[in-house]
Amino acid sequence: MNPITQELLGQVSDLFGGPIGGAYNIREDGDCAGRQSTEHVKIESKLTQPGIDILVDPDTVGETIYIPAVVTHTGVNDLVYNDFYIGEGADVTIVAGCGVHNDGGSEARHNGVHRFFLQKGARVLYIEKHLGIGDGSGKRVIDPKTYIEMAEDSYMEMDTTQIKGVDSTKRESTAVLGKNAKLVIKEKIMTHGDQYAETNFVVDLNGEGSGADLVSRSVAKGTSRQLFRSRINGNAACNGHSACDAIIMDNGVVSAIPELTANHVDAALIHEAAIGKIAGEQMTKLMTLGLTEQQAEEKIIEGFLK
Repeated sequence: MNPITQELLGQVSDLFGGPIGGAYNIREDGDCAGRQSTEHVKIESKLTQPGIDILVDPDTVGETIYIPAVVTHTGVNDLVYNDFYIGEGADVTIVAGCGVHNDGGSEARHNGVHRFFLQKGARVLYIEKHLGIGDGSGKRVIDPKTYIEMAEDSYMEMDTTQIKGVDSTKRESTAVLGKNAKLVIKEKIMTHGDQYAETNFVVDLNGEGSGADLVSRSVAKGTSRQLFRSRINGNAACNGHSACDAIIMDNGVVSAIPELTANHVDAALIHEAAIGKIAGEQMTKLMTLGLTEQQAEEKIIEGFLK
């Protein structure tokens, strides 16, 4: 792998060029740069679309699957379709992540379309980081789309982070939950300059006892703009919660647009939103401990995003 690929993989998926245990598929500039299946996790190329199918056997426990994608130079427009089939009773971790390096004047883009199908009792921890680097003037764009279908008693937790350097991102996540299925999504985003980030969550709680918790934490610096939309439809006796907490700095702009629809008398749905600047007393307290204003600001942001 070239040094740029190694740097991106290290930052978005904690892969630093050494041997990888377990199942993995590494995508580099639209092509497969490495793949490995295991006894219980099969990774296969799609026949009619760019992308892969990941098939996890029932009752597979403790395996980690790596599926990072990187774009290493300007002018690349990568589109991939990945489908995950998680067998009944399986419990796995999936480490994704996308890094875009742009060294020129054209746009560099990665669009990932991921679909998850969790069978009864399946559990998934999905970790995804996005990063943009490079000195080129062209934009670094990442637009992920996610569809999740969860059967009875299944559980999925998505931990997504936009580290830095992504000029434009539009995130779309749609989920359909069956009986007693639980979905947790934790999103962390930082934007600066004139960057733009948009998030759209749509969750249908169709099964009795199903639940969703959608939480976004973000920081908007410079003249960057962020838009957060969440729509939860309670179609059974269920629990739904969404929250948007944001810090605005300089001339940043954040909009939070919640929508809750209860189509069942026992649907309990809640939304929370808080947008504002860093509290002055927090800055003062840290500066009295010897930190500069910039250091205090960085510490507050770091703690907020954690």
